[in-house]
This record gives sequence, structure tokens and C-alpha cells, in this order.
Amino acid sequence: MVSVQFKDLGNIEYGDAWDMQEQIMKQGLDIKAERISAPEQAQGKEIGQHLFICEHPHVYTLGKSGALENLLINNQHMQSLGVTFYKTNRGGDITYHGPGQMVAYPVLDLEAFKTDLGWYMRSLEEVVIRTIGEYGISGARLEGATGVWIDADNPAKARKICAMGVRCSRWITIHGLALNMNTDLNFFNFIVPCGITDKGVTSMQKELGAAVDEVAVKQTFLKHFEEIFGAQLQNHN
Repeated sequence: MVSVQFKDLGNIEYGDAWDMQEQIMKQGLDIKAERISAPEQAQGKEIGQHLFICEHPHVYTLGKSGALENLLINNQHMQSLGVTFYKTNRGGDITYHGPGQMVAYPVLDLEAFKTDLGWYMRSLEEVVIRTIGEYGISGARLEGATGVWIDADNPAKARKICAMGVRCSRWITIHGLALNMNTDLNFFNFIVPCGITDKGVTSMQKELGAAVDEVAVKQTFLKHFEEIFGAQLQNHN
């Protein structure tokens, strides 16, 4: 079992959460560099494993390989909606974060788990698939795309319930996933989500026809994260 420090950040501005992850990643990268350049000094220095969950105020984020054309509104319109915008260094294209959505940021050194980014992404997807499965929602993977989808085998009906995008440097990960629980899906109308034009988005609320208990969903997610990653979460205040 790998010990992982867990913290629920509550409602936090996107840039603040990003800065925090970058800082933790830098600390880990510095330790790895020191292990090579000055192994005696690095003795006893451990790279921390972290999992953060949070919710963001309305924000659109664009991945490093994304196209700005997938943002369909101008700055003035965004301001009127109360939405901010960030260009990020994660993979993937454009997505939306906002109230009613669970965002999870695992800041992990995969050398403590498995040095395989594909395995990492599939494992995150599996955590979400098992989480929504407990609510009677059948999630699946869509070939050629990341995230978790509903009716993935039916091109006319496939819709995304969880978006994913990560950055990995020397096996340390930042960014993560966003699961739509009780999310206002109207905000997705102003972007081309993940750059995919022929697929929709959905939420647990939309699939079930009723709002879900967000605290319970988060607890279910944490349980399956521990299972899939062989991790023991330690509450960190």
C-alpha cells in the first residue's frame, strides 16, 4: 500500500490549485535531481504522494495541444457569464470546470506505482467507471479518446461524463479529471468540449434525472481510488 496524503480543497480558484500542484511537482523533481547530483544530500528525502479534490468557480481551461478556436465566445461574453479562462500545460483540449463538478488532482510519483502513463490514465478512468457504476450509470472508455463515456459503443449517443487531462514530468503527475455530478451543462455550449464536435456531454444528474449527493459521490470515488491504486489515503488538513 502506498500512503497518499489526501485533502479536499473545497471551492478554490483554478489558478491557485494549479500553482499548488506545480510547487509540489517542483519539490519532487528537485529531489529526483539531487538523487543524481548529490545522493548523500538526498538521503532520507521522500517525494510526497498527494490527492486533492475540489470544485472550481466557472472556468474554461485549454490544454497545450488544444485549439483556441474551440472557445466559441469572446472575453466580454465570458465576463458576463462570470467565467475565467486559462491556457494550461496539461494534455487535452478545452474543457469547463464549475459548481457541481468534482475535480480530482492526483499529484503522484508514478515510480511508486507503475511507470506507465497509459496504465495511469486507464486507472483513473476505472476509478470513475466504478464510482458512477454504484449509481447505476454504465460508464465506458471510447477508443481514441480519454475520459469516461456513456453509450460509448453508439456514435450517435456517446456522451462524456468525465474529462481527463494530465501533465507528467519524470513520472510526477499533475492535473487530473473532472466528473460532472450536478454540473450546469449549459456552460459546455460555449466551447467544443475536448475538441470533439460530434459528441455531447452529460452529468450524473442528467443521467439519473435527479441531483446526486456530492459528498457521497466523493466518498465513493475515494474508496475506489484506494482500491485501484493500492493506496491508503491519509487525511491532510
